[in-house]
Amino acid sequence: MSTPINLNKARKARARAEKKARADANAVSFGLTKAEKDRVKDANKRAKRDLDGKRKRP
Repeated sequence: MSTPINLNKARKARARAEKKARADANAVSFGLTKAEKDRVKDANKRAKRDLDGKRKRP
């Protein structure tokens, strides 16, 4: 038989992991300088424009 697990501890550990992942993502996006944000925005616009240009139109 396996050992029983405490479901409350498992739930709380999963919630902590999700919060940490969200915090890391926010640190990346909000921790950028204005120049870096502009560069990322331009790269996203360029990628979207290139993708739209390659899309088949009916």
